[in-house]
Amino acid sequence: MSVELQARVSRMSVYPIEEYDAYVSQHPKATPYHSSSWLKATERAYHHTGWLVTVHRQNDLCGVLPLVEVKPPVGSKSLVSLPFCDLGGPLADDDDVRYLLETEAKTLAETNKARLLEIREGGEALEQVKVDSAPRKVRMLCHLPDSSDTLFKSYKPKLRSQIRKAEKNGLRAEVRTDIEAVDLFYRVFAWNMRRLGSPVHSQAWFRELKLAFGDQMLIGLVFLEGEPVGAGIVLLAGNQACIPWASTLDQYNHLAPNMLLYWTLLSHVCDLGYPVFDFGRSTMGEGTYRFKKQWGARPFELIWTDWKTDDGSPQSVATTQQQITVSRLRPLVERLWRRLPLAFANWIGPKLRRYITL
Repeated sequence: MSVELQARVSRMSVYPIEEYDAYVSQHPKATPYHSSSWLKATERAYHHTGWLVTVHRQNDLCGVLPLVEVKPPVGSKSLVSLPFCDLGGPLADDDDVRYLLETEAKTLAETNKARLLEIREGGEALEQVKVDSAPRKVRMLCHLPDSSDTLFKSYKPKLRSQIRKAEKNGLRAEVRTDIEAVDLFYRVFAWNMRRLGSPVHSQAWFRELKLAFGDQMLIGLVFLEGEPVGAGIVLLAGNQACIPWASTLDQYNHLAPNMLLYWTLLSHVCDLGYPVFDFGRSTMGEGTYRFKKQWGARPFELIWTDWKTDDGSPQSVATTQQQITVSRLRPLVERLWRRLPLAFANWIGPKLRRYITL
C-alpha cells in the first residue's frame, strides 16, 4: 500500500462537507444516499451521529466511507453505511484506498464499542438470472432514454393502457418540490405503513430530508377529487434518481394510482436528463420485483457485509438463530400492528423506526 495514503476519521459535523460532497458528486458509483444530505437528515431527525472515514493522497481526497452510529436504548450499538436505505458503502479511487477505508471503519467500530459494522453496497448486473440461484434481495435499476416520449413508446401496450386507465379514472398527478408536499405524502405513507404492519418513519424525518436535499428531492402526488391517494419520493444526485418510498391507499388501487405515480416520476426524471432510475430493493421473483421489471428495470447485486467486533476480531456474520426467530415472529407482529389506531401507530412507530436500520 502506498505510504502516501493518509486515513482520517471525523464526525460529519466537523468535516469540511463541501470537499466530501464534491468527491461524491464525481464518483461513478455514488448514489443519492451518499450525499451529506442523508447524513444531515439522520442526525437532525433521529440524533444518530454521522461519521466520515476519508483517505487522502497527499492533499487530494481519494476515498470516503459514510457511517451512522445507531445506539438503541436496549442492546448494542452499530455502525451502518448507510441506515434506512439500500446502499452507501465506500467510494474509492482504487483498491488500496478501499482497503484502508474498511480497515479504519473496523477500528472505529472497536473504539466506539459498536458490536456490529454493516457495509451495504451495490454490485454488478445479474444477467439471465434464475430465481433459484439468484441472491434473495436485488437492486432494480432502469436506464432511461433522452425523452419521456421515447420512454413511453418503449413500453408494452398493456403498460401504456394501464397508465391511460388511471387518467381516465379521474386521477391527476403532479411533481412538487415544496416542503408542504411532504405533509401530503405523509398522509398516504403513514396509512400504508400501518396497513403493512410496519412502524412508520417520523414526519420530521421526511421534513429534514426535504430541508437537506432541497430541490434534489422530488415528491410525486396522485389526487382523486383533490385528495392524495398515491405518493412517492425521488432523490436526485449525479447521474442517478432513486425512489426509496412510494405508497398508495389500497382502497383506490383498482383505479391504478401506482401506475400514474411511477409514470409521472419516471417521465419527469427522464426529461430532466437523468440516465439511471433506481427502483430500490426487491425480492427476486416476488410482486414488487415483477412490478419494477415491467418498467424496464434490471436486477443488480446488493452486497451487505457485516462484521462483529466481539473479542476485537471483526468477522463475517452468518444468519443466527436470533435472526430466524425474529423472522418467524414477524407475521404475528404485523397482524397486531395493523389493528392499532392510526394516530397511535403514527406516535409509537417513529420511536421504534429510528432504531430499525433497514
